[in-house]
Amino acid sequence: MATLIHPTAVIHPGADLHPTVQVGAYAVIGERVKVGPDVTIGPHVVLDGWTEIGARTRIFPSATIGTEPQDLKYDGSEGLVRIGEDNYIREYVTINRPTFANEATLIGNGNLLMAYVHIGHNCVIGDQVVISNAVALSGHVHIESKARLSGVFGVHQFVHIGQYAFVAGMSRIIRDVPPYTLVEGNPARVRSLNRVGLQRAGFGDATGGQTLQALKRAFRLLYRSGLTLNEALEKLDMLPYDEHVQHLQRFLRQSQQPGRRGPISGRRVGVSDDDE
Repeated sequence: MATLIHPTAVIHPGADLHPTVQVGAYAVIGERVKVGPDVTIGPHVVLDGWTEIGARTRIFPSATIGTEPQDLKYDGSEGLVRIGEDNYIREYVTINRPTFANEATLIGNGNLLMAYVHIGHNCVIGDQVVISNAVALSGHVHIESKARLSGVFGVHQFVHIGQYAFVAGMSRIIRDVPPYTLVEGNPARVRSLNRVGLQRAGFGDATGGQTLQALKRAFRLLYRSGLTLNEALEKLDMLPYDEHVQHLQRFLRQSQQPGRRGPISGRRVGVSDDDE
């Protein structure tokens, strides 16, 4: 089967496109780009640099992937942009290559990046992440799998956002977002456990119910007990083992390490358990 390429598309002879790739009108694809099977590249898309696109990914009109980072330190070095399989990259999304050689901007599988999302240099995004319209990630942001980011806000460089976290629209994210939590505001605060998101992900069913209860107990210790963060983290060691509670504890400890942004704080007392 021949590659389906619109006659107005400009594709460098050195680009490596699988025979099943479809390329829309006026798309531009650079020399070092590699595109896997059944990928759809919409009109006016630009793919440049050392960029790899995984199978069945759909790239919508006017997205730009693999161009130089918005970093004055960039010196033209080779840096990889690797995008996994089954992603939806909507209109006017921009994804930049890393700043230095032997580095990478990485996006996993099954993600939805809505219109006008910006992914800065050296970002790492896991699997099944949803980022809504007009969210801008600065350099070196790390988003764990199955996080949900609502629209129209920025994320400070080097911030980590934990798995199953939910960030509300128009928030201001300058510190790490703990996994399993709902964060909102300017300045942003941990408002509650992301209970609805967790239930939708199966944490409230017969097999996940115990984990949801364990996360609720952990959340109360962290944000409702009046303990300091380090005191609450020590108390978590006394709870029955649960891998998700362990992940939450590990995330918060690592967030306090030198060079990290530190975790977003939350309301620690005086809030009803109904908010969880």
